[in-house]
Amino acid sequence: MNPLNSNRTEDELQNWLTEAHKVVVAGVGNPLRKDDFVGTKIVKKLQGKVSKSVFLVECETVPESYIGKIVDFEPSHILIIDAALLKQKPGSMKLFAPNEIIGKTAISTHSLPLRIFCDFLEKTTGAKISLLLIQPKETDFGEGLTIEVNHAAIKIADILTKLLP
Repeated sequence: MNPLNSNRTEDELQNWLTEAHKVVVAGVGNPLRKDDFVGTKIVKKLQGKVSKSVFLVECETVPESYIGKIVDFEPSHILIIDAALLKQKPGSMKLFAPNEIIGKTAISTHSLPLRIFCDFLEKTTGAKISLLLIQPKETDFGEGLTIEVNHAAIKIADILTKLLP
């Protein structure tokens, strides 16, 4: 089973990462809300597979707690990975610019809206920022990703392992 839109997403990520020299990959999500945890799960899968020019951040539900560390890393690019209701099949994925996400992230387990988080990081770092959003299947209380979203997480981790500087 291949996650939907993965070839297009790989092309978009490759294009977005052009000229990247220091990249932050921030995984967002609640470990107690099933597929909402996908962003953090992807970052966990990248541990030990990327160079020192990549800063992996497991934000869970408080990405704002990592602002200082992200700013100190002086990234050229910041990729935020999260679950979002995209009105697509579970496991579908899409890369968004921060200004495109108004109304897209209907799942909000975060104390600070991602749009505000992105705006602040853009102003303080000057980095290119994108959000890689994945359609969840289940966000009820519980642990573990559904099969569809887990396949998407594996595919995204493989893509990023290949593309990151």
